[in-house]
Amino acid sequence: MKKIVSIILVGFIIFWTYNLFIDNIIFKEKVEEEPYRGIIRIWDFPRTNVSTGSMYPWLKDRIRAFEKRNPGVYIEFVSTDMESIYDAINGKTDEEELPDIIPVDANFLYYNLLEPLDDYFTEGDIDSFKHQVLKSVTYEEKIVAVPVAMSTNVMYINLDKFHERGVSPPANDIWSFDEFVDALQKLTYDSDGDGVIDEYGFISYVGEGCYNIWSILLSDGAEFINPKRVEYNFYGEKAIKGIERLAKLRELKLLPESFGIISQNEAWEMFYKEQKAAIIIIGAWANSFLDGLYKNGEGFNYDIVNFPRGDKNLPVILSDDIFSYGVVKSEDSKKTAMCVKFLKFLTSDDNQRSLEKIGLFTVKRKVDDMYLDNPKMKKIEESLAYTQYIPFIENKKQIDAIVYREILNVILGNKSSSKAIEDAKSEIDKISNKN
Repeated sequence: MKKIVSIILVGFIIFWTYNLFIDNIIFKEKVEEEPYRGIIRIWDFPRTNVSTGSMYPWLKDRIRAFEKRNPGVYIEFVSTDMESIYDAINGKTDEEELPDIIPVDANFLYYNLLEPLDDYFTEGDIDSFKHQVLKSVTYEEKIVAVPVAMSTNVMYINLDKFHERGVSPPANDIWSFDEFVDALQKLTYDSDGDGVIDEYGFISYVGEGCYNIWSILLSDGAEFINPKRVEYNFYGEKAIKGIERLAKLRELKLLPESFGIISQNEAWEMFYKEQKAAIIIIGAWANSFLDGLYKNGEGFNYDIVNFPRGDKNLPVILSDDIFSYGVVKSEDSKKTAMCVKFLKFLTSDDNQRSLEKIGLFTVKRKVDDMYLDNPKMKKIEESLAYTQYIPFIENKKQIDAIVYREILNVILGNKSSSKAIEDAKSEIDKISNKN
C-alpha cells in the first residue's frame, strides 16, 4: 500500500511540475512586448506654396490622430531647414533633442544614417504603392524612406490669349512639338506696335532642382537618369535632339530674352499677373491658385494640357515631387518601429484621400477616387502616369549644377546643343570616376 501511495505521490509531483512548466511557457508566449512610449521628433523644412499655404496643417492633424490611437506616444514637430537637419544627424550640433524622422528627397546626402525599412513592410504593403514611387525611395536596393504624397509638373494655358489670337487649344489636349511651335509663333507678337515683342507664347523657369523644361528635353526618348543603372544618361542622339528643340524656340525668338535667367516667381508672375505669356510649365499647386482668381473675377480662363510630343510620341514629365520621410538610425528598436508605424499611418487609404484638401496626390495604387468633382485636378492626376520620378543618385546636386549650366549655355547661344551635352557628360564622368 505504501508503495502504491509513493508511486501516486511521485506521479502527482511530476504532473504538477510539468503543468507548471507548460503554464509558464504559455504565459510567456501570451505576454506581448510593450510598444514604445515617449517622444518622437519630426524635423521638416517648410513645404509652402501659394495655393495651400502649407502642408503642415495636414501633417499636424495626422499627428494628433496618431497620438490618440497610441496613448503615451507624443510627436513633436519642428520646422527647420535641411542644413540644420544634416548637422543634427551628423552630430554637428549642440542640440540634445535630435530628430527621429526627417524629410528625404532625390537630393538627400546621408543614406547610411537612415534605417533600412524593408523588414517593416510586407509584400502586400509594397505592392500597394505605385511602382514609380517606390523607385524614388529605394537606395542600393533597400527602401530608405516612406513616400507619403506626390505631385508633378503641369502645362497651363491662358485660354483667353489663345482665343484672342485665333489659336485653337490642342484637340483632346494632345499636340505634337511642331503644333506647339506653330501655336507659339501665333502667340508671340508686338502688342503695342513699337517694334518690340512684348507678348510671348511660352515661359518657364530654368534652374537647378527644377525639372519643368525636361518635358521638352526628353520628348524624343532621352533619359536624365537611367532607372536601372541609376546613372546619368542624358547624352546621345535623343538627348541632342531634345535640347535642339529648346534651342529652336530661342532661334525663332519665341522665348523672352530673360528666359533661363529669371526666377521661378518672376516667370510665374509673367504668366498669371502680367499675362505676358500664354503658356507656362509649373507645379500642380498652381491650379488651385488660378482657379481661385478666376472664380473671384480677378483671373482668366485657363486650361491644362498635355506636354507636346516628340519622337517618343508620348507626353513626358520629369519630377522629384515625392514627399517622403526616413527614420534616423537608432539603438532603440521600439522607437524605430513606432516611427515606421506613424509613417505607415500616413499612407492609410483614408489619410491618402485627405491629400485632396491640400492639392496633392496619393502614393497608393488603389486610391483612385480623388478629385472626382474637380476636372482639372483629375486631369493632372491622370498625367502622373507619364511622370518619371528621379531616383536617389550619388552626386545629384553636382550633376544638376553641371547640366543646368550647359542648358543655359544653349539657351543663351553660347554653345551648340551637341557641344553642351558632350561637355556635361565629360564633366559628370569625372565626378563619377572619383567615387
